Amino acid sequence: MKHCSLLALFLLAAAPLVSAQDKVEVFGGYSYLHASIQVGQSPCGVCNLVGPPVAQRTNLNGWEFSGQYKFLPFLGVVADFNGNYGTLDNEGARIHTFLFGPQVSLPARVSPFAHALFGVAKESQDPIPLPPACPVGIPACGMFYSLGPDRSVATALGAGIDVKLVPFVKLRLVQIDYVRTELHGVTQNQPRVSAGVVLHF
Repeated sequence: MKHCSLLALFLLAAAPLVSAQDKVEVFGGYSYLHASIQVGQSPCGVCNLVGPPVAQRTNLNGWEFSGQYKFLPFLGVVADFNGNYGTLDNEGARIHTFLFGPQVSLPARVSPFAHALFGVAKESQDPIPLPPACPVGIPACGMFYSLGPDRSVATALGAGIDVKLVPFVKLRLVQIDYVRTELHGVTQNQPRVSAGVVLHF
């Protein structure tokens, strides 16, 4: 009985502190990116000539991790880290983003939010093997080839919905971002969708 009374007193004393300190959010979950990746192409009919880059679309899956500190119940600053992985022309492709920016949200059980994030993106692609008949380093007619790794500035404008499950845990039903990059000197506009769990401290 004594232990139960002490536990009850501790919970009553801690409740105001918990609500006062509920300023930090940590999100982790799954991420899907419909990526636009620049590759080179040797024009057909003009062998051994390197042509201008072309865009290829591919689906990349991965993870997203972010942390938010709330200055006000409805306004905070977010640090967002993301990695997406898949294949292009049967070779590995990867895109990572490192973004920061403000986020506004409705402090309620069902909490919609929106953010504008800015930072850098890094892309890498494994080399595409040449056919045996091709000289080393010279693509065949009409063949795609990797442009190698690159990095650029990146922005992400997005919104989503969190739903409170228990006092310290929310479920991020969906987060949709419009990710813009400038990799290999060309603008990419890429949709990204994420979902996962949000912890509050």
